[in-house]
Amino acid sequence: RHSVRVAEYSVLIAQKLGLSEQECENLRKAALLHDIGKIGIADKVLNKPAKLDDEEYAIMKSHVMRGAEILKDFTLVDHVIDGVKYHHERYDGTGYADGLKGDESPLYGRIIGVADAFDAMTSNRVYRNKLDIETVLNELERCKGTQFDPVIDDIIQELIRNKEIDIDALYQNNEDTKGEESE
Repeated sequence: RHSVRVAEYSVLIAQKLGLSEQECENLRKAALLHDIGKIGIADKVLNKPAKLDDEEYAIMKSHVMRGAEILKDFTLVDHVIDGVKYHHERYDGTGYADGLKGDESPLYGRIIGVADAFDAMTSNRVYRNKLDIETVLNELERCKGTQFDPVIDDIIQELIRNKEIDIDALYQNNEDTKGEESE
């Protein structure tokens, strides 16, 4: 359900940004596919319960390029590559795959990146339990302008605080998924 949640959060953010209904639908589809490159990553890396070593981390990072390669001829969703290839770029330029900075990184990638990180923090993972919401909000604030686009970061925080993202339901639903998701 990770990709479904990332798609839901991405659309909520896009609506606040004023994207059209068609753009929101394209973004939803791109977000559903954002981790498609992980089909080329070995389960022993994806499901490792400990910190990845440098070689394993390089393999994990390759999922964005693998996904872009898989979808290179896919034309049914506008900007699908933008979400798949660029969702791990960082606003300060220290992300991957291309080290894009600020608005150099496509909007879909910047939106999906925040939504993806939020879902990672609020979900149980093989390597750690979900974080409490105050920790998540503090982390979002700490990473505003460095990891995340500050405008998009503010929007997701607003969605959380205004309960447009239902944290209680989210945490309830994630109780049953411990150990089922990675990265």
